[in-house]
Amino acid sequence: MADTVTNWAGNITFAARELLRPHSLDALRSLVAASGRVRVLGSGHSFNELAEPGADGALLSLDALPAEADVDTAARTVRVGGGVRYAELARRVHEQGLALPNMASLPHISVAGSVATGTHGSGVGNGPLAASVREVEIVTADGSTVVVGRGETRFGGAVTSLGALGVVTALTLDLEPAFEVEQHLFTELPLDGLDFETVAAAAYSVSLFTDWRAPGFRQVWLKRRTDQPLHAFPWAAPATVALHPVPGMPAVNCTEQFGAPGPWHERLPHFRAEFTPSSGAELQSEYLLPRRYAVDALDAIDGIRETVAPVLQTCEVRTVAADEQWLSPSYGRDTVALHFTWVEDTARVLPVVRRLEEALDAFEARPHWGKVFTVPAETLRGRYPRLADFAALVRELDPAGKFTNTFVANVLGH
Repeated sequence: MADTVTNWAGNITFAARELLRPHSLDALRSLVAASGRVRVLGSGHSFNELAEPGADGALLSLDALPAEADVDTAARTVRVGGGVRYAELARRVHEQGLALPNMASLPHISVAGSVATGTHGSGVGNGPLAASVREVEIVTADGSTVVVGRGETRFGGAVTSLGALGVVTALTLDLEPAFEVEQHLFTELPLDGLDFETVAAAAYSVSLFTDWRAPGFRQVWLKRRTDQPLHAFPWAAPATVALHPVPGMPAVNCTEQFGAPGPWHERLPHFRAEFTPSSGAELQSEYLLPRRYAVDALDAIDGIRETVAPVLQTCEVRTVAADEQWLSPSYGRDTVALHFTWVEDTARVLPVVRRLEEALDAFEARPHWGKVFTVPAETLRGRYPRLADFAALVRELDPAGKFTNTFVANVLGH
């Protein structure tokens, strides 16, 4: 490529032969049909080689396509283009008096890339972002379009698909009436004696943060829908100053706190949409495991916190309701998600990641597809009971492997 292209964090420099940026759907179809290996870049927020097509392949960016977000107020749905990011989608949906049920902590990520990798928000009753998808439109290897809707046999593999089926050019999402949310923050929640189920259900969306420099959690973020009850939270003290999830960072770029109600899209993320993220001076890992193991897994991490803490910026603990997408990390099980934001030092972080994975191995942990992990491919394959069905879907829609790179091939076992 004439210009060097990296992911958001800068830890991956893509070896792709070229970067394609079509300005129309017709141009995209033609480029895909004429290309050899193709991978879609998305917003570049993955921290591994998921998007790498290799030196003989092409990276495809959708950011020059029209930013479609067509809301059907009667059906309570929105059809959103493959290059649109959540911040823009949320604004347009809210203008029509409607809402997405949940959002990730950062609203700057692309919708298609987020659902393709199993990205999620938080809440015991909230599935991952893919749970809102009712239809996906995919440009396949020959440039034709395949539409797969909820209720079809292959829908379970079509949304959280790692980009292995083709280029997602549009998604149709379910919406609900707009609602308001208020954030209440607390500090110093003990790990000893933690009633995780009660704490996780204390609000519509709950996040626990710690730096693992001491037992317990430094921060608790409760996001309460104002149309739902306000529960007491006697296990920790209310925060007295605005907080950022990373200790010592300024809170000015975080969404408003101290119980001030506001629109769903201005409270469910941790960070303001108008805040432009940095270039990503960090690495990230995340492991999703059955929620019944939450306390045991947290105790296991506490047992190695002297190893984890020196390279950690913050750890976030959230919950995700069970999902039906075959490659979703929360497929078939109510989930606890353990997220780690590391320092920007791969050489120091990778040994800690391996040690962390050893500590979590007994809990059937599935890593987030877009984060840093070292779980062996054969182990990973054993944790997805519908992987063979997904591999069959890949063979059906992309028999020549135009969209399969080394990362995907390892997942599929070939």
